[in-house]
Amino acid sequence: MNFNSEKEIENIITNLIEISISAGKEIMNIYRSSNNYQIKKDGSPVTLADKKSHETIVNELEKIDRSIPVISEEGPMIPFRTRSKWDVYWLIDPLDGTKEFINKNGEFTTNIALIKNHKPIIGLVHSPVNKAIYLGSSTFGSYYIDKYGDRRKLNANKLSDNNNPRVVVSRSHYSTKTNGFLKLLGKHQVVKSGSSIKFCMIADDKADIYPRLSPTSEWDTAAGHAVAIYAGAQVYTYNGYLEYNKKSKYINSSFLVSNAKYSNSLSIFKLAEENNEKK
Repeated sequence: MNFNSEKEIENIITNLIEISISAGKEIMNIYRSSNNYQIKKDGSPVTLADKKSHETIVNELEKIDRSIPVISEEGPMIPFRTRSKWDVYWLIDPLDGTKEFINKNGEFTTNIALIKNHKPIIGLVHSPVNKAIYLGSSTFGSYYIDKYGDRRKLNANKLSDNNNPRVVVSRSHYSTKTNGFLKLLGKHQVVKSGSSIKFCMIADDKADIYPRLSPTSEWDTAAGHAVAIYAGAQVYTYNGYLEYNKKSKYINSSFLVSNAKYSNSLSIFKLAEENNEKK
């Protein structure tokens, strides 16, 4: 696949929607019946739902094109010397927001992204509880798809008259560093959410700024990243753009997502990062 044909991209997106819905059904079957989980070596929880969703997504992605490699949170670690040769690959989080799943607040997602040359060119975020999908692609832009299949174009830059930015922060990973950023920002409204939904809230004009000043993995961000940028939002790290297939064992540095109205928050984000380095 060369991913240059609109028809080809459209077919891929259609398949991804079906795959994410299938994975979501596996997740919801377990969500309703059990709350058992294990703790992985890195201290993070994993459930049977993570594993079932992983199996469903990986098996179905291989049917699209077996030659495209897959990186999954629940899959094996791929050495950088191997993956550094990849121009294109799938990057997935079968269940993003496992803590939200365990706490049964509904704020968890499945994330599927297609990475090309270190950048997501397609990203799909599915909320199994709401049966909703956020979709972003470099070819068609970003859309919200409801449980009936109806599509609505996403635009992060509607630029309302609201003068106090709506800042979405992690429900489960709030940090003192984030608090430092908020103090520098001045007047604002805080909205808490789990998983990659935070990217989607920027894309859907439900929030203006999403600062992340604690570690994330590449599979946590790639799909939501695509939804955000193809809706017109910006995603930056201290040193530039957020990129993928890094040497750092899939770990992202701190980043900031914002709409155009609050693009000046990047300078505040950098100042907060500098303050953190001094401590």
